[in-house]
Amino acid sequence: MTSQTTEQQGQPESRLFNPPASFVANATVSGMEAYNKLCAEAEQDFEGFWARLARENVDWKVPFTKTLNEDNAPFYKWFEDGKLNVSYNCLDRNLANGNADKTAIIFEADDGAVTKVTYKELHEKVCKFANGLKSRGIKKGDRVIIYMSMSVEGVAAMQACARIGATHSVVFGGFSAKSLQERIIDAGAVAVITGDEQQRGGKFLPLKAIVDDALALGGCDSIKDVIVYKRTGNPIAFKEGRDIWLHDLVDHQSAECEPEWVEAEHPLFILYTSGSTGTPKGVQHSTGGYLLWANLTMKWTFDIKPSDVFWCTADIGWVTGHTYIAYGPTSVGATQIVFEGIPTFPHAGRFWETIAKHKVSIFYTAPTAIRSLIKASDADPKVHPKSFDVSSLRLLGSVGEPINPEAWMWYYKNVGAEKCPIVDTFWQTETGGHMITPLPGVTPMTPGSCTLPLPGIMTAIVDEAGHDVPNGQGGILVVKRPWPSMIRTIWNNPDRFKTSYFPEEFGGKYYLAGDGAIRHKDTAYFTITGRIDDVLNVSGHRMGTMEIESALVANPLVAEAAVVGKPDETTGESICAFVVLKQARPTGDDAKKLALELRNWVAKEIGPIAKPKEIRFGDNLPKTRSGKIMRRLLRVLAKGEAITQDVSTLENPAILEQLKEAS
Repeated sequence: MTSQTTEQQGQPESRLFNPPASFVANATVSGMEAYNKLCAEAEQDFEGFWARLARENVDWKVPFTKTLNEDNAPFYKWFEDGKLNVSYNCLDRNLANGNADKTAIIFEADDGAVTKVTYKELHEKVCKFANGLKSRGIKKGDRVIIYMSMSVEGVAAMQACARIGATHSVVFGGFSAKSLQERIIDAGAVAVITGDEQQRGGKFLPLKAIVDDALALGGCDSIKDVIVYKRTGNPIAFKEGRDIWLHDLVDHQSAECEPEWVEAEHPLFILYTSGSTGTPKGVQHSTGGYLLWANLTMKWTFDIKPSDVFWCTADIGWVTGHTYIAYGPTSVGATQIVFEGIPTFPHAGRFWETIAKHKVSIFYTAPTAIRSLIKASDADPKVHPKSFDVSSLRLLGSVGEPINPEAWMWYYKNVGAEKCPIVDTFWQTETGGHMITPLPGVTPMTPGSCTLPLPGIMTAIVDEAGHDVPNGQGGILVVKRPWPSMIRTIWNNPDRFKTSYFPEEFGGKYYLAGDGAIRHKDTAYFTITGRIDDVLNVSGHRMGTMEIESALVANPLVAEAAVVGKPDETTGESICAFVVLKQARPTGDDAKKLALELRNWVAKEIGPIAKPKEIRFGDNLPKTRSGKIMRRLLRVLAKGEAITQDVSTLENPAILEQLKEAS
């Protein structure tokens, strides 16, 4: 199949894969007619649509009477006079509806040890935790930093904060002391919940020591308590009067804790986005609207059933771990896997082995993980998914960045045996939950396309002036109407919120996703073409980096690729590609020969204008410990500049040296 640029041909990928008829028949949203009916309801009575869903899917202590307040747009308010508690909705109602003895969490430790926790046991753990926090004077409106690894205790910490009305801010356990200090200061946190260490890939990695370093940097006078979960038991420094073991805090607490009933707009959490310069950007989410969308997308996108075993491989330090580990699955009474380890330890078949072991039926992971496991499977058949019994799977999902068509096809064939729909979900930290995604009982799937917006999500593609563009023409992705789970503000910086997400060039009315997109001429499916600053302009031709990356990965020799632009005197911008092969990294003349071969491959796949000017080979790409490719570092490397940014969150900082030279 020959692809062309989006301006030449609209969306190049046209293969369609229908969901199995048996899946459609039993789906929560069954068939295109049901989807269109929901969309029509939202179009005809926008507020009534959301009010109905909020009443049907959320338990309210005080029912709301006002659905949407747009008086101070873009600071929208949803269900503002209603009162509820998220922890009650996730735990207590599962005690009342027959799920008390159902397994809530199957914890798979790094070393393979398994712990199972029922909803009754999780409720008791959260109540004791919440009472422990209250005993330290932590109350509604206080902010609490959670700096923990994947664990039952990490989920319980989040739920305990929600139970007492404290606003939590989870910081990913791979962030540096400086990053942690900045977040503590910005949030004005009163406590840090952490662990002695974390266990990943067979290694013990520090947590408490990094907290100590963060506090020693200064400016964290608001912190009164550091609560420490004993994970490994190895010796750590302890400061009397400030540090307290979690087990000492909770062991003698009551197993009952009355929820703090909060307003629907009460801040449930702040989550700081990474990669931005200057002050960390604290995305603030509400309680009622966020919970509604977490619950609904579990039902719509994942078609969750009482018998499912759900596994989202994200970390609780990212929004995916908030919505699709801590809150979404528990709000629907699901059984889920919480996984401490990494996909390649003790071998690269760990994901497939875990699916077989626990009979996972819904699997949700990132394209980066899929591509790395493709490479491992090609190198060693013993870790290929077909070497494990993954027949329990009925639904697959992709999250984090657009998935290239070839990785999609491998996932569909080798993991899903061509019987599992793939929900390729587009959303962001700021959106709180899925925005554009196939519905597994509705949507014929196209590899690499997130397809259609969910009912009630009013997405569009516009030009720089804010005018809608026709299908087949690329542009800027926006959301034209507010939705319940949207970001409410940037913590301590409402002006930055407005300029970042509701810019004046669009009249301050549209939410700017920051992504470029295109709609297929025939299906009207959305395909994300990359961040707006990842749309390259080469000799006046606009091309999404994702399109070039997909072309490179379609080559049988390539495992992974990342494309960035660099200034060019002749063309304005030139294309620099960083490539990981399925074979050993070439050097010298071999590298030059293969680089030429790949340039010609891209020219054939897309067109001569898309041919990378430079190709650099590496054993890997620079990634965070969550698997996100650090493209901002690649841009610096492409320009030949020195890296001055913090690289402490990188899984593999040594790879940067390898990628400095062009072939």
